[in-house]
Amino acid sequence: MFHPPRCPNPGCREHRSPRAQFCRRHGSYHPKCRPHPVPRFLCRSCRRSFSRQTFRADYRDHRPSLNAHLFLLLCSGIGLRQSSRILGLSLRCTELKFRKIARHLRHLNLNLRAPLPHGARLQFDELETYETRRNTRPLTLPILIEVETRFMIWAESATIRPRGRMTEARKQAIAGEERRFGRRQDHSRPSILRTLRRGAALTRGLQPVPFSSDEKTSYPGLARRAFRGQDVVHSRTSSRLPRDVRNPLFPINHTEAMARDLMGRLRRDSWLVSKKRVFLDLHLQLYMAYRNYVRPRFNRDRESPAQMLAVVEQRVRPTQLLGWRQDWGERSIHPLVTGPVGLQGQRAA
Repeated sequence: MFHPPRCPNPGCREHRSPRAQFCRRHGSYHPKCRPHPVPRFLCRSCRRSFSRQTFRADYRDHRPSLNAHLFLLLCSGIGLRQSSRILGLSLRCTELKFRKIARHLRHLNLNLRAPLPHGARLQFDELETYETRRNTRPLTLPILIEVETRFMIWAESATIRPRGRMTEARKQAIAGEERRFGRRQDHSRPSILRTLRRGAALTRGLQPVPFSSDEKTSYPGLARRAFRGQDVVHSRTSSRLPRDVRNPLFPINHTEAMARDLMGRLRRDSWLVSKKRVFLDLHLQLYMAYRNYVRPRFNRDRESPAQMLAVVEQRVRPTQLLGWRQDWGERSIHPLVTGPVGLQGQRAA
């Protein structure tokens, strides 16, 4: 039986420091989308009622049984329109489900982070993509991984200025974009710094921190700023070397190739490309959760990257990823909790 770990009302004293028996049963209701009744509860302190669904990520969802299917489709290179056809949903419903699931998984990706063990190695690179138009609205995508497990620590997109060959038609297109949206800004360096700092927060116990990248001139300075106070051993490899298994940067190159294959938004010259950068960032949260917790590292493996780093004890099923709400930070229920939820150990499997 479900026992609420706390009052879901942030303004209630039982939300941060819940006492035993802080609530009582308050009946139940029968939703149309579930075969069993959902219990309700009443907080003795703030006198607000709530149900088990208040703690679930699919709270107030229509057809919640399709959430895991949509998650797997979007992490398999399929776009929103084809997903809506497969699931029998309207395009607008599919878009809203995608956004809600992605925001939930962003909280989960941050909540389940844990310090990296001794011997962990970091690798970093950027790939280029675009929003709406390739010639006028390019994006950079910094990615930071742990080498042995292929665990994706962080990835996000940022705008960059158009570069490369400038034909007269392209110059006119760029001028038209600038008249509509203003001069396109280059936010590559702040994005790289944020990504590296995500890794620096997990390597406090590593001395030194093995870090590798290509030979882009800005990387050494940004790495020193991100890993300030830590001893970083930065190895650099030319990006002109063949990108085969003998290349020292093969792990990050392989990660980028998989991301382009399993995220239709990253494919070159694809009509699945994001019209707005914010939705690419949301899709990245889905893919990171899938890559880290659901999929094994390689086809021959049984364990996920998160298992190999001891972040979780077992591979997480999509239904578990999309189960308990994660927007309460450390006070959220761990996604692997399946038994009765009490006041103690709600963040442990």
